Amino acid sequence: QVQLVESGGGLVQAGGSLRLSCVASGSIFSINVMGWYRQAPGKQRELVAAMTGGGSTDYADFVKGRFTISRDNAKNTVYLQMNSLKPEDTAVYYCNADRVRVRGVAGTLSRWGQGTQVTVSS
Repeated sequence: QVQLVESGGGLVQAGGSLRLSCVASGSIFSINVMGWYRQAPGKQRELVAAMTGGGSTDYADFVKGRFTISRDNAKNTVYLQMNSLKPEDTAVYYCNADRVRVRGVAGTLSRWGQGTQVTVSS
């Protein structure tokens, strides 16, 4: 099957930077969309940024100009460079792989990582 493992979260002061990584493993043929979502306490999970295999990106308005998503398709890895972090960016960040084609399996899958905590202090 397919598993996603995130890394790179932590505690940072406001104005600082972090880089999140997410590696997808398994018998993967291709991944259409890889993205990052976040969920703060008491709030719904929300899209942060997503990127297709062809390089098209989508960003939430609240991170435009501060966060950058990138992918290494050969490594089934997606990154999120987060700059100018604010206390309101504090949340658990989840990696998502959508429309994943797995060798020997018909159709596509969607998978979530376990999440990584990002805490921004003021």
